[in-house]
Amino acid sequence: MQDHPDRRLYLTWPLLLGMGLLMLGAGLQGTLIGVRAALEGFPTAVIGVVMSCYYVGYVLGSFGTPPLLQRVGHIRVFAALTAVASATILLQALLVQATVWGLLRLVSGFCFAGIYVVAESWLNDRATNQNRGSLLALYMLVLYVGLGSGQFLLNAADPASPLLFLVTAVLLSLAVVPMSLSVQRAPEFKLVQRIRLAALYRSSPMGVVGVVVSGTLSGALFSIGPVYAKMIGLQAEGISTFMAVSILAAAVTQLPIGRASDRVERRSVLIVVCLLASLFAGSAALWGPLSKTILFVLAACYGGIALTLYSLSLSHINDHLEPSQMVSASASVILMNGLGSIAGPLLFSLMIVAFGPSAYFWTMAALTAGLALYGLWRKHRSAPVPTELKTAFVGAQPQAVAGQLVVEAAQEMAGTRAE
Repeated sequence: MQDHPDRRLYLTWPLLLGMGLLMLGAGLQGTLIGVRAALEGFPTAVIGVVMSCYYVGYVLGSFGTPPLLQRVGHIRVFAALTAVASATILLQALLVQATVWGLLRLVSGFCFAGIYVVAESWLNDRATNQNRGSLLALYMLVLYVGLGSGQFLLNAADPASPLLFLVTAVLLSLAVVPMSLSVQRAPEFKLVQRIRLAALYRSSPMGVVGVVVSGTLSGALFSIGPVYAKMIGLQAEGISTFMAVSILAAAVTQLPIGRASDRVERRSVLIVVCLLASLFAGSAALWGPLSKTILFVLAACYGGIALTLYSLSLSHINDHLEPSQMVSASASVILMNGLGSIAGPLLFSLMIVAFGPSAYFWTMAALTAGLALYGLWRKHRSAPVPTELKTAFVGAQPQAVAGQLVVEAAQEMAGTRAE
């Protein structure tokens, strides 16, 4: 007898709890490493390289995990990757050296990408056609709230001590418990072949550029945001608040902006979002350092707007593809977003070295303004997608892109069990 959709939705709570714990640790880890690196006197450019290593590992993990799943199964892969992720953060507390941290960040990125793939496989296997949208929306809310709330854990202890590294490792380790005790059966997993980048760009130039820019912005926000906050004189409480409001605001804005893009031309929404993001980023560069309240308000406005760019760009790409193509395109989207995330910390750290801390927000403003201009040019070059052919918007969190897209691809190839 098939489970009622509401019951199947209820039975996912162990997975959501596990991912919530994982994101608390991930939110604390990213901010803690940036702040601690600054406290240790790492040059800003070096911090950018160290933080970028995470995204190098993330891209590698998004492609390297599926073959592991085929060979040894979900449960073993999840347990192994979580154990290694916990070990890497502990080693960073013991071995405070830039080269070592870069290597450990690469390993951590690989592990987190794999963890997302495994966890979301189980999550999607529990979903049905009736509850899939609600479940994904709830999952994305858990991710954003976890990432944002994890910022406040920075206030639990002195970032210069090893205690916060231990807290992160504990959270990552505890995330295994509800996932391991879940009664769900592990789904099958099949590999897919991705569309070439050139072909995908020809199908949706604006979407492809948007995904890359989104990766650059989000990579910089999560990695260099704490460094910027430290450089303008904020202490642990201020840094955690700055990061938290930047992330949590996106949980509020995803759905209304997404719905707007379903009703009107998607590129127009992308352009308006980019212009607003540029306005808020420029305002933060000019007036943010004058007052913490002004900075936090403008950071929330910027984050709430800018962190929707990935979802909008992905939806725009899907508007130009056949359903069968969306599966093979997912790996290319992962790669593009990952490359942007790698470039973000490097670019922003170099700009801060050259022009000072204000370059953090000025670079944000320049990138989003450039994407807006590119969108205007594309609107003159090609006609919009007819409303009846547009795909439905689904909010997505860039840092979890590897798991969600690879899972969807695998399910399409294997066939969704609930159907």
